[in-house]
Amino acid sequence: MAKRKIDPDDDVRNDRVILEMIQYTETDFLMHENPSLEELIRNVRPEYTSWINVDGLHDKALVAEIGTHFKMHPLLVDDILNDHQTKTEEFDEHLFFTMKMLHSISGSQIEYEQISFVLGKDYLLSFQEKEGDLFGTLRERIKKASGKTRSRKVDYLMYRLIDIIVDSYYTVLDSVGHRIEEIEEVVHKDTTGAEFDKLQVINKELIYLRKALYPLRDALKKMTKDESGFIDPSTIRYFRDVYDHVGHLIDSLDTYKDLTSGLMDIHINTMNSRMNEVMKVLAVISTIFMPLTFIVGIYGMNFDFMPEIHTHWGYPIVWITMILIVVGMITYFKYKKWF
Repeated sequence: MAKRKIDPDDDVRNDRVILEMIQYTETDFLMHENPSLEELIRNVRPEYTSWINVDGLHDKALVAEIGTHFKMHPLLVDDILNDHQTKTEEFDEHLFFTMKMLHSISGSQIEYEQISFVLGKDYLLSFQEKEGDLFGTLRERIKKASGKTRSRKVDYLMYRLIDIIVDSYYTVLDSVGHRIEEIEEVVHKDTTGAEFDKLQVINKELIYLRKALYPLRDALKKMTKDESGFIDPSTIRYFRDVYDHVGHLIDSLDTYKDLTSGLMDIHINTMNSRMNEVMKVLAVISTIFMPLTFIVGIYGMNFDFMPEIHTHWGYPIVWITMILIVVGMITYFKYKKWF
């Protein structure tokens, strides 16, 4: 399975940038759909928890303007606009976190994009590369005041978003696991090499997931030891729970990696065994025909004086001799269990 990254310069994607702003308190909820940047900035108020989501990163000037307003370091803005490995960075005004968001498996591709979070004292910025995400259910829960999000601070919102993304890794890994199980059932019978090709594709997927999960674990570990004050001590335990989930994902990933490697070894051994069987049969056939070739070679010589050629029973005697040789050799080979 190949990986398909949503490229901000891809002609297939929609060229528009979508701004979305959700504000809430324990008793109030406001949602601003696709506001102007000026309206968005004007509505940020400390009495509300504000979640600002940006879909589409091709308008670099807009992202830079948002960065300027929220006092984001130029290197941080650069990390948002470019594909980077998962990491956590602490700044004076905010906490930065970036990771890979897996949408789904589509055909032979894992659809993924980079998502970046900037956590301030009372606001959360999220930057995505394309329209659409995994957070629709969470938006509805916030709107209806279901769960704890409305009664907690903005750091809890960030935890919920990261937790949803991590859950999507389970979906992808489960899909990979099902495919491995399907291959396991037929790998012993496959003689075409098609299942081996599928295993190689899965192995590449697991390598990609490994590159995504190990840095994510390190970034979350750093976040659980946050000393910047952006994450409330009561919320740390939730991030530790996500950290534990990522550890479980890595354990599953390693199990699938070992299983895939084992199946590849089994397939190679099976193919080698079958090749040896074929070579053994061919060797037996060649051995049987060696004395027969010797006999017909002798009687194919053009000597004038070969007394047995002129005998009445010469031809059938040669045939009977060759048949007896074949039967005798086959019987001997079977006795030796050579085939």
